[in-house]
Amino acid sequence: MSPDEHFHTPVLLDEVLELLAPGPGKTFVDGTLGGGGHAEKLLEAGARVIGLDQDPEALNSTREKRLHRFGAHQFQPVRANFTRLGAVLDELGLPEVDGVLLDLGVSSWQLDTASRGFSFQREGPLDMRMDPDGPLTAADLVNTAPAGELVRIFREYGEEPAARRIAACIVSARASKPFETTMQLALAIEGVVPRRGRIHPATRVFQALRIAVNREIEALESVLGQAAARLRPGGRMAVITFHSIEDRMVKEFFKLRSMPELDRPEWPAPRPNPDYIFRALTRKPVVASAEEQQRNPRSRSAKLRAVEKLQPRIAIL
Repeated sequence: MSPDEHFHTPVLLDEVLELLAPGPGKTFVDGTLGGGGHAEKLLEAGARVIGLDQDPEALNSTREKRLHRFGAHQFQPVRANFTRLGAVLDELGLPEVDGVLLDLGVSSWQLDTASRGFSFQREGPLDMRMDPDGPLTAADLVNTAPAGELVRIFREYGEEPAARRIAACIVSARASKPFETTMQLALAIEGVVPRRGRIHPATRVFQALRIAVNREIEALESVLGQAAARLRPGGRMAVITFHSIEDRMVKEFFKLRSMPELDRPEWPAPRPNPDYIFRALTRKPVVASAEEQQRNPRSRSAKLRAVEKLQPRIAIL
């Protein structure tokens, strides 16, 4: 099963295009190329796209199949984590771009490929690396991390209320038999937190492990700053998140930089915000329509936020 078979349904596609406003003469960075669904429409609008992805299988499949008709002058795929956004642009001789798109989270193909170890619904190795050459697997974490570190990961990245009980179960079980597969871990969690309703009790723990293995929080913090710095005035940035941790990060990053003034109770009057560089394009997160959610269940948890880079302020002496 190849990546292009699962990357045919980009989330919030129409909304992304409206907010980014692609066109001829504009250059965009798609920091999470995946199957190229968003990139394809940016390219069809005449824009140039630099497509980043750390998964070589996804990158090669998308380049050779979905986006093969676009020449090298218009589409440039690069194997890289988006934390290298600034370095990649430097290597390409691009000081600024007109837009940046980040579609965060794990792809449908990665979830559906058992050998990647992202899903508790499919038996596979406990891996979860988006970059298959990454140094740390989920099995490494589960089998070696102290109980306190597991509790922190499950609480901080998965918001799991039973984090302490699950961590204790893992530490006890791994003493006699290390965890090797996704189903082995999922069954252990289900033994601690019985299944109720639609949501599997392993959902939050698997999310937390994936975030920790791929250092997703640190990566997002890094790329937001780089993207903001590399947008030209009038350039736009759009970010799609799939869980509350990342959405809060994006919301606060955009909010702080979209406020002309800052005010604090101890100040006699508001003061100019030195970080003011954006105009908010979305006051509230854009979510998928009922029709899109029905057609593409992955879109149900998607939230889209976007900003536009302002012209630099000129100091008046």
